[in-house]
Amino acid sequence: MLGGQIFECPQPLLAAARGSKPVRTMVVNAVNDVVLESARDATVAGIIEPVLVGNLSEMRRVAERIGWDIATFEVIEADGEEAAAQAGALATGRGRAEALMKGHLHTDVFMKAVLNKEAGLRVGKPLTHISHLTVPGRAGSLIITDGALNPAPDVELKKVIIANAIALAHALGNARPKVALLSATEVLSPKIPSTTEAVELTRWAKDAVQDADVDGPLAFDLCVSPEAVKVKGVVSRVAGAADILIMPEIVVGNALMKMMTQYMGACMGGVVLGAKVPILLTSRSDPAAARLASAALAAAMRNWDMRHAG
Repeated sequence: MLGGQIFECPQPLLAAARGSKPVRTMVVNAVNDVVLESARDATVAGIIEPVLVGNLSEMRRVAERIGWDIATFEVIEADGEEAAAQAGALATGRGRAEALMKGHLHTDVFMKAVLNKEAGLRVGKPLTHISHLTVPGRAGSLIITDGALNPAPDVELKKVIIANAIALAHALGNARPKVALLSATEVLSPKIPSTTEAVELTRWAKDAVQDADVDGPLAFDLCVSPEAVKVKGVVSRVAGAADILIMPEIVVGNALMKMMTQYMGACMGGVVLGAKVPILLTSRSDPAAARLASAALAAAMRNWDMRHAG
């Protein structure tokens, strides 16, 4: 990390994750230290009950090295990335877990198994990725979507992205989140497609979204800075106090969330919604705290769904 700060999973996120029971979580290819450390931390915190997928001898060696006894947990033996991804996805689709965590394997291999019809994880909805970021020394958190899964979402997909982000905010205790539609300016410009899409989405949200405030287009400073809002004379319920930032496309979102982790020391949890269960789509380079945060997001969504079932 370029900023030199230490990642820590925020306590409010862990509090939102603790429910009546740990979330049974399929940990795919749990064959290195960081993956097993994060699974251990989430287990000790009472957030997950792990099901470990991977080469058994490798998992045992790593577990011994980090001082964690895995003898009491269910294990699904699978040798290699593809086999572990397929085994974990199939078992989860068949109801053996309430969440699916990407471990030490490439994202394309993992997502190929998730998207396989035989896995039974698709439920007819688009999948969207959500990042939850907390910066040391700064109050509150910021939700960014979609910076890791959908390259160039159109207006219809952005409606789903907005809905999923709002659902996560509700699960984390924010009853009426403020949703900003990010662009380069707050002024409508036909040369900048994200501004015209933001205007359309803002109009749509006035009737379609009852439990959040949605506004855009807004440049980044107008999303987060009350001072910038005052100077520029922008009138908006969202401007200067956004809880959720909807990205115009994946490059902007990916760069923004990585800048916050690398330069600001933000702890970033990531979760994919829209499948049968929440999917923890972490990077192989993510520290254990970020993986713990991802597990907490999945648990918070599980707890929310259980409270509102039926």
